[in-house]
Amino acid sequence: MEDVLRYIGISHYTASVKQREAFHIAEDDKAGFIRRLKDRYPDINGLLLLATCNRTELYFESQYTTTKEVLDYFITYSSGAISEPCPSLFSKSDCTLDTVKHLVEVSTGLRSKVLGDAEIIYQIKKAYRSSREMHAQGSLLERAMQTVFKSHKRVRNETQFRDGTTSAAYKALKMIETSYGKPEAVHKKILIIGAGDIVKQLFKYKSKFGYDQIYVSNRTMTKAVYLAKKHGAFTYPWESVLKNEFGDFDVIIGAAGNCHHLVNNLTDDKRTRLLIDLGLPSTIHPRLAARPEVSLYDLDTISSELENNREMRLRAIAEVQGITREEVAAFRTWFAERPLRKLLADYKILVRNQVEDLLPDRNRALSQCMVDLVTARVVRSIAKAPDQDYSKEQLNRLIEVETHFARELDEDTIHKLTQS
Repeated sequence: MEDVLRYIGISHYTASVKQREAFHIAEDDKAGFIRRLKDRYPDINGLLLLATCNRTELYFESQYTTTKEVLDYFITYSSGAISEPCPSLFSKSDCTLDTVKHLVEVSTGLRSKVLGDAEIIYQIKKAYRSSREMHAQGSLLERAMQTVFKSHKRVRNETQFRDGTTSAAYKALKMIETSYGKPEAVHKKILIIGAGDIVKQLFKYKSKFGYDQIYVSNRTMTKAVYLAKKHGAFTYPWESVLKNEFGDFDVIIGAAGNCHHLVNNLTDDKRTRLLIDLGLPSTIHPRLAARPEVSLYDLDTISSELENNREMRLRAIAEVQGITREEVAAFRTWFAERPLRKLLADYKILVRNQVEDLLPDRNRALSQCMVDLVTARVVRSIAKAPDQDYSKEQLNRLIEVETHFARELDEDTIHKLTQS
């Protein structure tokens, strides 16, 4: 039985932020989850875990283990986080071609909460890098990722679908400017909680806005110190964050991993505050939005804001879909030819052994060229009629004919044909 590339996933298509955060796997838990899954289902080869703000998806390559089994395990694994886990919140596929199509559409931003999301491809690359580090890439997944990378390159070079303003991080910083006005926003005191990927993206866009009072805090303060030094920011004690001591901060951006409702209280000083929650699970408690002096934006509201500015991306959708179809079709061709490649590889070993016995023992370099030439010609002949079941006598006859042909050639011709 051949391996199949499958996937299960929960995303903004089927679940709210609260439902998605119940099944989110924190960065520090990913490696352990992957190891436990592989131990439980030994036939799983390739495995990629994609966990972002808007989706948690698991792509895996297996012979016998189905998406139903993995989904049941995943729901059990996450059962402590939600009172009534519901399989209907998930999409899944046990078909390799459907899985590849889904993965390519996710990677291009066609399935993003914000159409054309510019960050998703980097999140997928990071997930794939983790898979390779754990020796969990698999042959089907490896080829699917080549399709992803080629599609991404074509979308970037051939269309106007990618736009930096599709980033939630960029929009978060833009909201500060919009809320306070550009001249005043520059000097607002901003606290960023966390030091993960989304925070790194915030700092990537920092220079576009010129904010001069950015503070960063994180459980592991060495990470906060590194970011502060690298980007000209300041640090803020984690202990003060735990105590919800936010003093005179005008803006609080919550993006801490696995810190559910860490920000849940504000001093009653009537200070106008902008709270931006980029965490999953949510870093900021939603009850704070009830306070009249507070404006709170979460991932869903930020995505809705971004959706208002997508005309250029909409115009490019047809082009992106065309690229996706072409690259998935190329994968389909490769996938369909796998049995033939396996057949030819088996024949190649058999043919080479027989050719080496038949050819005369000339100088070593020439003999190797003749073996390569005859083997290649025999395998090409077999490839022209892949449905033919060669008997031992037929195969031997074909090898003898090609070997006789090679014996009649001079040395220069052998070298030229081997290189062609």
